[in-house]
Amino acid sequence: MKVLIIGGGGREHALAWKVAQSPRVTRIYCAPGNGGMTGVAECVPVMAEDTNALVEFARQNAIDLTLVGPEAPLVAGVVDAFLQAGLSIFGPTARAAALEGSKAMAKELMAKYNIPTARYAVFDSPDQARRHIEKTGAPCVVKADGLAAGKGVVVAMDEATAFQAVEEIMEKRVFGAAGAQVVVEEFMEGEEVSLLALTDGERVVPLLPAQDHKRVFNDDQGPNTGGMGAYCPAPVYTAELHQLTMEQILLPTVRGMAREGRPYRGMLYAGLMITKDGPKVLEYNARFGDPETQPLMMMLQSDLVDAVEGVLSGRLDPSMVQWYPGAAVCVVMAAGGYPGPYTKGLPITGLDLVPPEVAVFHAGTAIANGQVVTAGGRVLGVTARGHDIASAIEAAYRGVKAISFQGAHYRTDIGHRALTR
Repeated sequence: MKVLIIGGGGREHALAWKVAQSPRVTRIYCAPGNGGMTGVAECVPVMAEDTNALVEFARQNAIDLTLVGPEAPLVAGVVDAFLQAGLSIFGPTARAAALEGSKAMAKELMAKYNIPTARYAVFDSPDQARRHIEKTGAPCVVKADGLAAGKGVVVAMDEATAFQAVEEIMEKRVFGAAGAQVVVEEFMEGEEVSLLALTDGERVVPLLPAQDHKRVFNDDQGPNTGGMGAYCPAPVYTAELHQLTMEQILLPTVRGMAREGRPYRGMLYAGLMITKDGPKVLEYNARFGDPETQPLMMMLQSDLVDAVEGVLSGRLDPSMVQWYPGAAVCVVMAAGGYPGPYTKGLPITGLDLVPPEVAVFHAGTAIANGQVVTAGGRVLGVTARGHDIASAIEAAYRGVKAISFQGAHYRTDIGHRALTR
């Protein structure tokens, strides 16, 4: 079968790498892909947001299955367009992907179906948002309602920071139309877990619990990023917490979406805060996480294509998802200056020196004059599996040390919370 993967980051490289292991797959295309994916996929010059061109490409090339990586095409309705064209595609429709596309809509769903989350209020006026913050005080969390590439959330430990967040999101519109509304939430104490789950609209099969590292510097310091690394499984997420999450969060979410006329099929990603009162939802995502997908695909022993087709046929079964023992870790190597301004086009060396058991998933790379060069903020996701978290960390950093490019920076403490447990 021929598979198309929409997107061009590290997540999409990891998906292509895993799909290529399926004996049923004969050819993989990635639109638009990146400089490091040529070993597993043919990159095609179609952008992830160009729905019409994607449908036309899938038609002309007789694509049997399409996987969607980023959130923007999902929210824009790429799945709807493929289904209308009679094409097989994995991901939620636009009405279902609104669970990620509108934080206000997601909070309303959680309130209606008693899904545990932070107390909140929604505002379309910056003055009303400021008055609410004055009344409730800090710490609090200010979120742009719409898509902001994972960066539209400000954890404000004081009122001044919260006011500044409202100004930047709603008045300066640093995230564009995503800032037409803000959600102001209570601050939740605890440890975060990323729980991705396959769902066919009725059944839910969770993947291993993962943990992302959002802040740019060690010890969770500095500004938020798209993610500086991830590992799985996360030991903070116990069997007892899993039972609660299934009963109180994942199943009620899928059932609630169906009742709302927004049947949800695809990957449902719940960002959880493990609080003293149990797991609570921070936010939902409607797609594979990045960088969580990288270690998850390293740990997935079974055929991803079989599981995806189980979702699409409405016959999803837990037996379709099998895991290797041990743990996996992904360390992101970022461009100098990221998450602020950074230089592109810098040569990357040492990729041929990475140990064979370490996978290097390309994110922000391109090919220039036959050389792999930097082309984004998060450049590479160096990923390894080990018999435990410590050995996976050690292997991943062995890979990192082999690679160099001017200004490269990365966290040296990915997986630190797991080690303390």
